[in-house]
Amino acid sequence: MEITTTLGEFIVARQSEYPDASGELSALFSAIRLASKIVHREVNKAGLADISDSVGSKNVQGEEQKKLDVYANEKFKMALAARGVVCGLASEEEENFVLFEEALNMNAKYVVLIDPLDGSSNIDVNVSVGTIFSIYRRASPTGQPVVKKDFLQPGNNQVAAGYVIYGSSTMMVFTTGNGVNGFTYDPSLGVYCLSHPNMQFPDHGRIYSINEGNYIRFRGGVKKFIKYCQEEDPETQRPYTSRYIGSLVSDFHRNLIKGGIFLYPASSQYPEGKLRLLYECNPMAFLAEQAGGRAIVSESKSVLDLVPTQMHQRVPFFVGSRALVDKLEGFLHDYG
Repeated sequence: MEITTTLGEFIVARQSEYPDASGELSALFSAIRLASKIVHREVNKAGLADISDSVGSKNVQGEEQKKLDVYANEKFKMALAARGVVCGLASEEEENFVLFEEALNMNAKYVVLIDPLDGSSNIDVNVSVGTIFSIYRRASPTGQPVVKKDFLQPGNNQVAAGYVIYGSSTMMVFTTGNGVNGFTYDPSLGVYCLSHPNMQFPDHGRIYSINEGNYIRFRGGVKKFIKYCQEEDPETQRPYTSRYIGSLVSDFHRNLIKGGIFLYPASSQYPEGKLRLLYECNPMAFLAEQAGGRAIVSESKSVLDLVPTQMHQRVPFFVGSRALVDKLEGFLHDYG
């Protein structure tokens, strides 16, 4: 009989690799694991239960909230607060960060930033969606309520980051700064099992992922790169394949496995970019670099080096296989 490593066993075995290992990070991952199982259950019955519709309100970004957005946000918030190892949370669905005010929480050293349900606008057409999370050590002293500076940290300060993708199977993919590993959820056992150890971006992908319907709004460098991807050149195996789902988790996950680049550039419609630095770009950039890829916001500017100035700051975002990001960077340098 095949023996598999569960997520819990993996975390305990690797505990010594975590900064200041004392069991809190393991408990934090247990909370994420529990909440993701609950969200998995609801996502998988979204076509049967009245949970995929809109709630009639908008989040702080002005985006229409789905019932599942609110549900996922509450479940992750409750699970993280209950463990006593997180002192505060910032969510894409919340205007301000959330204090966990129990004494045990205030003495905790970690904060979590989360996009509870990325791609939720696609839930009613049965497209894969996901949860993105990012973990930092707080910058303020323990024993006190968290403050804004605890969340406005550059991505290079992340202790861990990852995502859960709810698709044909549910997977958790994460890094603690020592490579990237993927775990597939076995609902018959109720556990995540190690299925994708040491995940790496292929160096030379052949997929580019971008909403080409916005082509007219893009700057010159991005337009030139798209045309480069579409040109016929047997030596470089072009034209490349265009694949765009519209769910960051789904597009990133496919490109991580098959090789490719995801682009969400600034445009005339979104001059600062659209994706959120704290909840989407930083965790995905950390994962990408740990998997041998790259993530940039512009020529010669790494995502992880940015110092955030706002809780819901938006930035351009380019992430994927190293050779493709390098090629894009050349076009950004030459054409802006």
